[in-house]
Amino acid sequence: MSRKRQVYKILKDMHIRYSVVGHPAALTTQKADSYIARKKAVRTKTLFLTNRNNTIFYLLVMDAAKCMNFKKLAKLLGDKRIRFASDDELKEKMRLPPGVVSIFGLLNNPEKDIRLYLDIDLLYEKIIAFHPNDKTKTIFISKEDMIQFTINIGYNYGVIKIPC
Repeated sequence: MSRKRQVYKILKDMHIRYSVVGHPAALTTQKADSYIARKKAVRTKTLFLTNRNNTIFYLLVMDAAKCMNFKKLAKLLGDKRIRFASDDELKEKMRLPPGVVSIFGLLNNPEKDIRLYLDIDLLYEKIIAFHPNDKTKTIFISKEDMIQFTINIGYNYGVIKIPC
């Protein structure tokens, strides 16, 4: 089963409503946004990060329009240094290639050893947009369903104010 089909099946099994827009491959949020400009939703940037020693992995979900300060984020998370995880680490932990990282990638992490953080500003949004583990689609779900999804797959999440 393809990665995107897995996402659709899980959402259906959880009775989570969603809509999908297909588009040419988009490796950046800016490019994906150009294909979904008419849909009302917050566009997300999902960052797969790790600490200096590669012992802790983080998935950070935020509004794509926001900036982020890595030094301040590391301090907020109680770490000395945070950086983007490598492509190999992404493949190992989430079984995904670069450019399709989203909250749905957590389905591919049975160890549940990735720490999930949502930017507090997302909690004020109604509809959230992600790639469904496929760079040729954008999926739209409600904030409540996004939270329910994470709970249903066995993840806890933290809420933080992303420092800029």
